[in-house]
Amino acid sequence: MYNDPVRTTIELSPQHRAKLLELAAHRGERGVSSVVAEAIEAYLGDRTAKDRLRKRALALRGTLPEAEAESLRRHVAALRGSPNSVSPI
Repeated sequence: MYNDPVRTTIELSPQHRAKLLELAAHRGERGVSSVVAEAIEAYLGDRTAKDRLRKRALALRGTLPEAEAESLRRHVAALRGSPNSVSPI
């Protein structure tokens, strides 16, 4: 039911269309459907992975002891060349 392909229309620049046709031709395909489907799967998978990493990073928020956090802030400021930075260790 949900796995049946659906036809749709998208607008592409001539350059993107040409590149997609080129990729499809290298695969021995006449159309670009499988190339576009693969690109969409990769994009959506990448977004899911990034969302997971973001959630893991946010879960760590506040787990660094305050003294270590302050030391890290000072070192980062020094590396960035902040006007109110301190010299690195």
